[in-house]
Amino acid sequence: MSFASSVLRAEAAVRDLFTETPLQENDYLSRKFGARIFLKREDLTPVRSYKIRGAFNFFRKELAQDRQQATFVCASAGNHAQGFAFVCRHFGVRGVVFMPVTTPQQKIDKTRLFGGEWIEIRLVGDFFDDCYRAALEFAESSGGHMVPPFDHKDIIEGQATVGAEILRQMPEGRVPDMVLIPVGGGGLSAGVSRYFADAGAATRFVFCEPLGAPSLKRSLEEGKRVKLAKVDNFVDGAAVAEIGREPLRHLKEFSADAVRLVPENRLCATMVEILNVEGVVLEPAGALSIDALKDSPRRELKGKTVVCIVSGGNFDFERLPDVKERALRFEGLKKYFVFRFPQRPGALRAFLDLLGPDDDIARFEYLKKSARNFGSVLIGIETKEARNFDALIKRFNESGWAYEDITENETLAGLII
Repeated sequence: MSFASSVLRAEAAVRDLFTETPLQENDYLSRKFGARIFLKREDLTPVRSYKIRGAFNFFRKELAQDRQQATFVCASAGNHAQGFAFVCRHFGVRGVVFMPVTTPQQKIDKTRLFGGEWIEIRLVGDFFDDCYRAALEFAESSGGHMVPPFDHKDIIEGQATVGAEILRQMPEGRVPDMVLIPVGGGGLSAGVSRYFADAGAATRFVFCEPLGAPSLKRSLEEGKRVKLAKVDNFVDGAAVAEIGREPLRHLKEFSADAVRLVPENRLCATMVEILNVEGVVLEPAGALSIDALKDSPRRELKGKTVVCIVSGGNFDFERLPDVKERALRFEGLKKYFVFRFPQRPGALRAFLDLLGPDDDIARFEYLKKSARNFGSVLIGIETKEARNFDALIKRFNESGWAYEDITENETLAGLII
């Protein structure tokens, strides 16, 4: 049976869980980029991400081999755990979910809600690697079945059902000129691109990775799987140190130039934009494909039909202040300075007189209070237009203030902001 035929069978089966997610033409993005832009809304599945598809297909295949009494195991602190839990309850099979001790309570509660009495949650280790190792050991010792998040042919086949739906949902039977796909472990991108190829759809694919976790791009550049020594975990749904072995087998024919790296702070600006304009809540990984449109030259998009796969909407609103902070810094509307403040009457008044009518102090904190003549002060300033900072910094310099702009200094900013 061909890959495309297997995917269509998987898609028919997953209808037992939920109807197809919508493919929505977005007027705002279409006007902004001069193209017909459609959003494939995987944030509207029962667990608010596409992960449920791969998990369902894996279980379906395993249970067809009369493994109803088996225990299924996964390690995840996010969308994979929730999809796994939902599917355990659907099939009425026992599942054990391993999560790091540091997992936010909201994610633990949602996983428990989806799985109900059919799952057990075990909190192990401070980091995911420790948690994953414990899950593997448990699966081996108990004879359980480990359900991987992306590195398995049945998972890839399940995620490919996103591609089958897109081709069927396109208006007037069109084939998209371009599809932008977020990449973490590679299961979604491998499945969708393989399905399009097998269906004979001549579509250009753009794979979207976080700048701080470029595992696919580095692997394509090197011609082999590369494990990153360091990963920025901000885009937690796509921050993977090593692309899956099986997904890379499907993706290895693509050029490294097909991968776009999305800066994390710019991504935050896109999340805030989509929330404010469209009222759509996206997790960082879910906004990757939309943000990557910014790297497409206007001539490349003009008049084209483009699909952005929105992979998930499981956003913890406790993270919103950090997202807004990053967005303001990226847009140049907020900066942080460390000033050498003279310890004399009137110094603060003199500083405040330099601010413009649209400049606002968002943070003022003495970092060193014991200095006799001067003290180090952290000052955060917000303004309404980025160009205001040029004039403000000029006034700082003309007035002889000693300071350092630490906005882009990741080491210092990470410690004190």
